[in-house]
Amino acid sequence: MPERRRTRGQERADAIDISPTALLGQIETLKGELEAARTGSDEYLAALQRERAEFQNFRRRTAEERLRELGLAGEDLIRKVLAVADDFDRAIEARPPSIAQDPWFEGIAAIDRKLRQLLESEGVTAIDATAGKPFDPREHEAIANVPDTGRAEGEIVEEVRRGYRLRDRVLRPALVAVAANTTDITDTESRSPLTN
Repeated sequence: MPERRRTRGQERADAIDISPTALLGQIETLKGELEAARTGSDEYLAALQRERAEFQNFRRRTAEERLRELGLAGEDLIRKVLAVADDFDRAIEARPPSIAQDPWFEGIAAIDRKLRQLLESEGVTAIDATAGKPFDPREHEAIANVPDTGRAEGEIVEEVRRGYRLRDRVLRPALVAVAANTTDITDTESRSPLTN
């Protein structure tokens, strides 16, 4: 019988070694490649998760910095507006009695009220520094010790300049005069820095 010519597919099939040892060797090689691929993919996944976490932290930090910068810019603007509010306070307190009922002055007082409402809407509130209130160094700044006021030592005698709080932080402390014990003042004044 004449020999039939073999096809390429048959030649390839014959070339494949299907012995059990060859197949076990190929299985072990494939298992090793699979394990290496899994290890590599786990490393890439861990690196991706770290990068994602770092990026989220970066976004959070930049958002916080942006808000803080806007807040600082807002605080600067509010401080400048407070200087204008102080001018309104002085103008209203120094008005002559002859113009107290003048419509022009009523307009100035209305502008002052609007300014106060605007500040309150932004979270700005006045610090209580009424006479008789105890001095609090977190909210008040003492600029004078006043003896013989009839008040207990450490009580506020007079508010010199209004202080303000922005939400929960002191934006500007109130400038106050504080009652002092007369003996403490004379003892302090009698001690000269040159004699000590």
